[in-house]
Amino acid sequence: MRLIHTEPLTAAAFAPFGDVLEALGDPDRIINQGLCGRYHDRARLDFGPDGRAGLSLFKAEPRALPYQLDLVERHPDGSQAFIPMSLTSFLVIVAPDDDGRPGAPRAFLTEPGQGINLHRGTWHGVLTPLEAPGLFAVVDRIGSTPNLQEHWFETPWTVVGAP
Repeated sequence: MRLIHTEPLTAAAFAPFGDVLEALGDPDRIINQGLCGRYHDRARLDFGPDGRAGLSLFKAEPRALPYQLDLVERHPDGSQAFIPMSLTSFLVIVAPDDDGRPGAPRAFLTEPGQGINLHRGTWHGVLTPLEAPGLFAVVDRIGSTPNLQEHWFETPWTVVGAP
């Protein structure tokens, strides 16, 4: 059995794959008559030359650990941000590119209130909430060309909790 242990989602650990969206520490700017902190420009959104930003809502069924990973996908023409609409955790699975195929996957467990932005072309698992309701705002590329590549693992991986 091929195991992947979850690890906490931190900006440093996730940097090769994308951006962690969270409001920690002091805001960059104070706006709205001093009543709102703005954490400014937290993600590198990229929609390619022929795309535009789209905002969609995804409602995904909750999953549980251990989780069988048999499929990853990537979007070569644009980034993809997942922003939970409830204070629940979700599982984020990513893999480095290894000459056009996914390398060894990594699994991150978010804290409630964290979201992610996957950089363009990053191999990743499907949306995997661990609790209901599994409702997310998703900012990604809208365009007329295909923007999805899938890879099925010959031997699935099993994602388990931290050791």
